[in-house]
Amino acid sequence: MDFRFDIIVEYTPYLIKGTLLTIGLSLAGILIGTILGLFIGLGKIQRRKLLTWPFVWYITFFRGTPLFVQILLIHFGVVPMLIGETNGIVATIVALSLNAAAYIAEIFRAGIQSIERGQMEAARSLGMTHVQAMRYVILPQAFKRMIPPLGNEFIVLIKESSLAAIVATPEIMYWGRAMAGQYYRVWEPYLTAAVIYLILTLSLSFLLNLLERRLKTE
Repeated sequence: MDFRFDIIVEYTPYLIKGTLLTIGLSLAGILIGTILGLFIGLGKIQRRKLLTWPFVWYITFFRGTPLFVQILLIHFGVVPMLIGETNGIVATIVALSLNAAAYIAEIFRAGIQSIERGQMEAARSLGMTHVQAMRYVILPQAFKRMIPPLGNEFIVLIKESSLAAIVATPEIMYWGRAMAGQYYRVWEPYLTAAVIYLILTLSLSFLLNLLERRLKTE
């Protein structure tokens, strides 16, 4: 089997653009998903059970259905209703964010509930409101415990961004499939894409490990 480096070189500019877009999509999904996940997680642990139902059903839906299907529904259904036409990049960001939020919400919920109840009671006895106690006492402690599962979710999000190729979003896999379709080759496009994803996930893992070690020393 001959391995053709020349077609990889030919597609390098496109793969670089695709990599930058993949990073952008992933960062947007991580940022929006984390913000939404925090509010959904807090909503799920409310004392009034009736108010928790929308958050529970949100998490159930997005964790219980494939991201592949969610991207298609959002691309062909939701986005056209909002902006009047389909847009792969917008659909991908929305789908990744909403999907990640469901998983991150559970991470926040578990992290918050892992903190001893006495911490909240002590903060309230010092005159803090519930919101202040969550912000200054509970969440900082919970965040340290949440770094490993959050890191895993962020890594999964980078890999799942490859599904954006199905709605013609020009990220890494889009150009990998274009290379494969043009030259009828398998190893070169898909191994190249795999290596790029591996580099991205290893880089993120390295940064998260640095952050975890730094927080442990504080």
